[in-house]
Amino acid sequence: MKEYTVFKQISLPKLNNLQPGLESTCLKLMEEAGELAQAIGKFRGLNGEKVELEDHEVVDMISKELLDVAQVAVSMMFVLEEEYHINIKEKVEEHVQKLIRKGYIKLENSEIK
Repeated sequence: MKEYTVFKQISLPKLNNLQPGLESTCLKLMEEAGELAQAIGKFRGLNGEKVELEDHEVVDMISKELLDVAQVAVSMMFVLEEEYHINIKEKVEEHVQKLIRKGYIKLENSEIK
């Protein structure tokens, strides 16, 4: 298996005291994605309302909603690993290979370890 240099990385912990299932996590993911879309639409003025926030405040709110989406997506990966015995590391490698095939990631020789 090839390893790639990581330029940006986020690592989110498993949350304590939660027992999420696949369905409940999926619903939560959709809820958080909706909140992200709402923040983008409302605070960027796409819904016709006047925006009274500074641009940096808008981007800050959007980034917080995006991180909520990321946290729930990571939680869903934990559910897939623990409940369904899916090898997430293997799935990530397959996903990276797909991105390479589609041309979204271009590797230089120096990027391959």
